[in-house]
Parts: sequence; C-alpha cells; structure tokens
Amino acid sequence: MKKVVIATRGSNLALWQAEHIKALLMERHGVEVELNVIKTKGDIILDVPLAKIGGKGLFVKEIEQALLDNTADIAVHSMKDVPMELPEGLTLYASPIGETPYDCFVSVKYNNLAELPEGAIVGTSSLRRKVQLKKVRPDLVIKDLRGNVNTRLAKLEKGEYDCIILAKAGLVRLGFEERVRETFNVDLMLPACCQGILGIEIRENDTEMMNLLNFLRHEETETRVKCERAFLRRLEGGCQAPIAGHSVISGNVISMKGIVSDIEGSVFIEESINGDIRDAEALGKALADKILANGGKEILDEIYKDA
Repeated sequence: MKKVVIATRGSNLALWQAEHIKALLMERHGVEVELNVIKTKGDIILDVPLAKIGGKGLFVKEIEQALLDNTADIAVHSMKDVPMELPEGLTLYASPIGETPYDCFVSVKYNNLAELPEGAIVGTSSLRRKVQLKKVRPDLVIKDLRGNVNTRLAKLEKGEYDCIILAKAGLVRLGFEERVRETFNVDLMLPACCQGILGIEIRENDTEMMNLLNFLRHEETETRVKCERAFLRRLEGGCQAPIAGHSVISGNVISMKGIVSDIEGSVFIEESINGDIRDAEALGKALADKILANGGKEILDEIYKDA
C-alpha cells in the first residue's frame, strides 16, 4: 500500500481534523499517512467579511486542486465549507459521526446572551448568526471577526469584543470546551447546514481510497448531510445569504428546519419538514421549495443579483 496524503488547510482546527482522520487510518490499516498543508483564498484574505469576498469554495478550491493534480489522495473538510458543485472527477465519499452542531456564546465577562448589557459588542462574521442575533437582541453591536479559533479567542481576551459566537464543535475538538458559556438551542440560533460534520473528498474513480475509508462512514450522519446539502443546493446557498438548516433523525424519521432571511434580518422565512430517512435528499429539496414559495425566492433573488 502506498503512502496516503491528506490535503488540509493549515488552521489549528483543520489540522486537528486531518490529524484525527490520519490517526484513524493508521490505526485501522497500518498505512503511512502524511499531511499536505495548503493555504486557501479564505485563509489569505482575513480583513474582509466572507460575504463580501464572494464566490464559492473559499476554503476548498486549492485543496481540491491537489486531488486533481494527484499531490493528495484525500481531502478533509468542514462540510459546511464545501460548495454544492464539486469539480469534475471528485466526490464527497465519507462523513464520520458528527460533533455537536450547535453555536455557542463565549465571553470573558458574561455568562450568556441575556446577561450582555445594551450595546455590547459581539464578534462574528457570519450573516446567519448576525440576523438571528439581531432578532433576539437588536440592541447589540455586531462587529466582524475573522481568523481561526485561536485568533478569535485571543481578540476576545484582548477586550476587542464583549463576546464572540462560534461553532461549539470547533471548541470541543480543540480542547476549549470549558470556554463555552452558553450553548444556543435551535430556537435561538439555527446552525449552518452540516455544522460539526466532516466531509472526506476523493477522486471518484479511486477505489483504493474508498476501501480504506469505508470504515469511517456513519450512515445517520451521511443521511443528514444528504438532506441538508439538498436544501442548500436548491437555495444556491453560499456565504452571501443568511441561510440556516438543521436536521435530526429519530428512528426512521428525519425532521429538518430551515430559515432564509434578508441581509438586514427584517424578514425571516422559516419552514419545517419531516419524513422517511430514505427520502432525505428529496425532503431537503422540498423544504427549500417551501421556503422559496413563501417569499424566499424574492429575498434570494435580491441578494444574488449582484453576485
């Protein structure tokens, strides 16, 4: 067996994810695994909010190129960063069991969102988080916050923000779970589609890698990915639009809630759907169609017209 090369971004969290898959592969198959660390456009442009950079695949394009160039065999992504359309010849093959999907409140001074004084400064660059925060606390001042998890925590420590909002999964994976002051439930803040889930991408004809990765595939997680990505694909979702979506599976039933908002957070379209897990993909698309029919199309047309 040849050496397996994993393409990854260089952030602490991306490296943790790649090292995690590397360790599992070595333990299971005894193969030699090395990392090919790549800087993506999203890693290089740090002084501009993601929504303003535009384009899709800000954190994956250069990594996918390594697969196409045969300088890597597999790529490990945060699934929420992966665009709907993959380059020809590549496929998302496996998702291991996901980490917690929820967003969380991190602060040095305050214990939860309700404790924040009027006009407190909140750090996040996510449009999805911004509009949902404004809905419950229109008094807050929301300032952009980019950079990896460690950078964001350091800015919080320096007092640049009263609190920051992060995906809980990243903090758990990096061993910072004790920094979490409050975990948001889905009624307060619906997560991004596929938040907390890893996606492993390979060349679609690489049966050797498929055989190596089969043990990592988690059926329930992959079913949720199908549903949530079908929802996002139908909405043509990217960084420019405030879109949230989250599914849960109970027995043979998958339930999903989705939200689309305008940029200001003044109009929210919220819908839910449930059905058989075997229809996960169709249900995700149907949920998006409900939102589009209920005013979402006009909102997204307005947002995407200059994209």
